[in-house]
Amino acid sequence: MRFALFLALAHLRRRRLQTGLALLGVGVGVAVLLTALSLTNGFVSGLVQATLKAYPHLVLFSLSEELPPFPGRDLSEVEAYAPFAATKALLTRPAEGARGPGVDFATLVGLGEGGEALYPDLGLRLEPGGIYLGSALQQSLGAFVGDRLYAMSATQERVELRVLGAFRTGNYLLDSAYAFVDLKTVERLSGIRAQGYQVRLKDPWRAKEIGVALAGTRFFPQAWQDTQRTLLEQLSLQKRVLGILIFLIVAVAALGVANLLVFKVVEKTPEIALLRAMGASRLTVGMVFALEGVFLGIGGVLLGNLLGYLLCLYLSLRPVDLPGELYFLTHLPVEMRLSDFLLVSGASLVATFLSALLPLFRALRVQPGVVLR
Repeated sequence: MRFALFLALAHLRRRRLQTGLALLGVGVGVAVLLTALSLTNGFVSGLVQATLKAYPHLVLFSLSEELPPFPGRDLSEVEAYAPFAATKALLTRPAEGARGPGVDFATLVGLGEGGEALYPDLGLRLEPGGIYLGSALQQSLGAFVGDRLYAMSATQERVELRVLGAFRTGNYLLDSAYAFVDLKTVERLSGIRAQGYQVRLKDPWRAKEIGVALAGTRFFPQAWQDTQRTLLEQLSLQKRVLGILIFLIVAVAALGVANLLVFKVVEKTPEIALLRAMGASRLTVGMVFALEGVFLGIGGVLLGNLLGYLLCLYLSLRPVDLPGELYFLTHLPVEMRLSDFLLVSGASLVATFLSALLPLFRALRVQPGVVLR
């Protein structure tokens, strides 16, 4: 074993340029993959945060006609809660002066006491007869703060509202279709009483678990992961596809390692035959090239982790700006995760080790008698 280790290190030191290029090839592939995954993580987190600016972490739908008391008053995981009711309505703005009328459909979310605390990023100050519009919905209606709007329900009920303000989450689906009013406005408009509670949690990713704990027999829990399942699945698929495509860079680098080791086997064939003739076993000869593949794989992965970490750190300190009018993010976020580093490192090592099998088997097939003759 010590003899094989000595020969493997000697081979790598003798061809410094080839060894360095092989390490750099694996390292760059690993670094690019880690950076791409970290950027994808940041994008997903940014989209989720934008969505949750105007979307409840957890909804508890009441299973009885009368709304029961909120069951999680003393739960430390709950930051805020409020009774709610939601309905679809046609919003119209009458023509005023040189401005023509505005018409659009919207989902009106009526919030009871404590509703403003559910969405602290929106700065809601709800009052009877007032409405907060999504930014895209406000633009569609051509409405300004203080304008009069009329909301009409499917039952032909009509309520006059005054625009109190607008909010922008960056998620166009929310900004173009949602508006917030007080709970009594929804009751007057549609006759719907409080349907349950909207809940804000310290950790929104625990919404399913906490929803089950709070529901009991009086509520039906609905976590945001359930209503946004399609979005989360699409983002997850996007990350997996991106990871597979960029992993091909690592695979190409691993083939470069295999090519280097095969070249060494061909170059060292006379030496391999001489070692075999002098009593070295097939296992010892094979271990030389196996150890070279291990060193190149581990060295390349360590280099890639270092380069990837430094590149992600640079992008987090000096983020790439994005045009705010096109994206919901003003800069490209980075979110490094230990699990990604471990997964990429493991997959890259496996790819490199597998690529080293070809030169290993080639070295084992060298026949000393044939070569020396």
